[in-house]
Amino acid sequence: STMEETDREAVATAVQRVAGMLQRPDQLDKVEQYRRREARKKASVEARLKVQSWINLSVCGVTQVTLRALNLMGSKELRKNDLHITYREHLLTIFEYFKIISFQIFKNHSCSRSPAFFLVLLLYYISFPEIVRETHDLIERGELLQAHRKLMDLECSRDNLMYEQYRMDSKNTHDMNLIHTYFGDMQKLSEELAKQLWMVVQRSLVTVRRDPTLLVSVVRIIEREEKIDRRMLDRKKQTGFIPPGRPKKWKEKMFNILERTVSTRIEGTQADTRESDKMWLVRHLEIIRKYVLDDLLVAKTLLDQCFPPHYDIFNRLLNMYHQALATRMQELAAEDLEANEIVSLLTWVLNTYTSAEMMGNSELSPEVDVNSLDALISQSVVDQLLSKYMSTLTSNIIGWLRKALETDKKDWIKETEPEADQDGYYQTTLPAIVFQMFEQNLQVAAQINEDLKTKVLILCLQQMNSFLTRYKDEAQLYKEDHLKNRQYPQCYVQYMIAVINNCQTFKESIISLKRKYLKSDMEDTLSISHANMDATLDIIAKEGCSSLLDEVFMDLEPHLNELMTKKWLMGSNAVGTICVTVEDYFNDFAKIKKPYKKTMTLEAHRRVVVEYIRAIMLKRISFKNAEERKEGAERMIKEAEQFRFLFKKLAAGSGEDTEGLCDIIEAIAEVIKLTDPSLLYLEVSTLVSKYPDIRDDHIAALLTVRGDASRDMKQTIIETLDQGPSQPNPNYVPIFKEITVPTLTVPKLLK
Repeated sequence: STMEETDREAVATAVQRVAGMLQRPDQLDKVEQYRRREARKKASVEARLKVQSWINLSVCGVTQVTLRALNLMGSKELRKNDLHITYREHLLTIFEYFKIISFQIFKNHSCSRSPAFFLVLLLYYISFPEIVRETHDLIERGELLQAHRKLMDLECSRDNLMYEQYRMDSKNTHDMNLIHTYFGDMQKLSEELAKQLWMVVQRSLVTVRRDPTLLVSVVRIIEREEKIDRRMLDRKKQTGFIPPGRPKKWKEKMFNILERTVSTRIEGTQADTRESDKMWLVRHLEIIRKYVLDDLLVAKTLLDQCFPPHYDIFNRLLNMYHQALATRMQELAAEDLEANEIVSLLTWVLNTYTSAEMMGNSELSPEVDVNSLDALISQSVVDQLLSKYMSTLTSNIIGWLRKALETDKKDWIKETEPEADQDGYYQTTLPAIVFQMFEQNLQVAAQINEDLKTKVLILCLQQMNSFLTRYKDEAQLYKEDHLKNRQYPQCYVQYMIAVINNCQTFKESIISLKRKYLKSDMEDTLSISHANMDATLDIIAKEGCSSLLDEVFMDLEPHLNELMTKKWLMGSNAVGTICVTVEDYFNDFAKIKKPYKKTMTLEAHRRVVVEYIRAIMLKRISFKNAEERKEGAERMIKEAEQFRFLFKKLAAGSGEDTEGLCDIIEAIAEVIKLTDPSLLYLEVSTLVSKYPDIRDDHIAALLTVRGDASRDMKQTIIETLDQGPSQPNPNYVPIFKEITVPTLTVPKLLK
């Protein structure tokens, strides 16, 4: 029979093989070795045959069961049940898999996989829904590593099955889609797990402090996936096949999630708007500084340990924070910022960012090198912001100065005296307010850089220059308004003194400001402007002093009008009253600061002497005889002494020699007192040589007051004097040139 023939063939083949093995005597030693090898081959063949029969039974049995189930489900009784469709689909799918596998086993004899592999897969797919459920539960419970292990097994099964199908028939998309559809739930599982991973990644800086093992698990899962990605890509190169959803690129996704998280963290720090809080930007920047520093310190000390070195996690994060900050700062720079906000932003960007309070923190080094960090905003944007800041600041300073002057002017008309400084000098708050405002803006500019500080100082001093011109005009108007009604304002003298003193304070403050904020090499750029300001301040002070002396002399006018009159000769107390009035005013003038007070005393002394000589030259009296001349001259000498005493007292401590002024009155008195007319020419020529600015009309007026010189004598004396030499005192300041002699009365008196 056929069986016997097969046996004979087998024996013949065996004999032939044994003969082939034992051709040389030394091969007899290896008989035992050959016997064991043949036994192993036999066992392997038997095992394969056994599995083959299992699969035949399984395929046959499950196919029959499946078909019966499908037939039953098609019956009327079961159709009422809504669930029958799901079962029907599930069973149909199983049946399709059996078809594929059985096709591979029975038709494709060149298949490299063992039949056992397909059986394992087959049994695995039958239990697939159960594994999906278990994996889902593990994800829910946060047991991510175990969940991922199961997911990997499922994916491996699907991928291998698809690969076998691809090898067997790469064009059969129907069967490939069938496998893909059946494993659809597995794709959802993968997405579910990924969702959990990204949540941990988003909160990684918090998680690393509370539960670092969770973060480590996430990183391990990502690493496993990266490994599978690489393996699948390698296989694609060799075979052209890659499973759906590969490469997953979870590492790349993780970094994208981190980047989004960093951006959101920085954007989310703005809690307020300008409307709700004027300091919104300062707060926003301070929160950013704190968050970024805290995050980077955590990243360096804790996060770094949870990631493999090749992730370079700290540097990656550092770069993300830098990029997110650059984006945020550019957004802020593009907003319509106010001057103080521009300063806050630039100070933060140019200084705070790289300072020890942030990226320059010692705990971040050496990983963070502030010198290698790129700028957060470009130089052109910085320049635009600075330009905007300077123009805003210019208009602000103009506004502030105008407002400060308006406020100061309101004080000038108060009925209470101005405040005095610690030395008792009257002052107003104007210089303090102006320079405090300058100081604040310079300190702010200094926070940004030296260059801006210098620009702001130049701006402040330029505006100061214009401001002082307005101040001068306002002081002039103040004086003019007062002259319209001298009773008003009540404290005019005291406030004019304060204005004069302010000039000195302004001078000192300008010097102090330059010394503090200007580099010595920049001194020349401001010297002209400084000189202009000093000149303006001197004019204001000089005009102020002059207006105060005008006050004095308006009060002295009735008493000055009494001088060199009959009443005066009869014994009026005009000069006594003049001295008391001057002294009274100078009690107030003691509140004027030294340089101006000294000038004031000199000027008052000079004006008193000028007015006295003017009174002589007005020819209000003409002495009738030697007795009157003697009496008048002695009175003049006595009054010169009173003036000398008064001004010595007023100039006490100033070291000023003012003797010479009263000497002029005494020299004139000597001409009037002279009893021998023949010596008159000599006396007059001595006077002229001492005071060469005496004019002919002055001499004529003086001789008229004497009352005893004829017209011819006057003429002779005047003509002869013109040839005489002059020997003035080198310190003499011309005084007669200020004194005019009335001409209308001259012809009448000379008759």
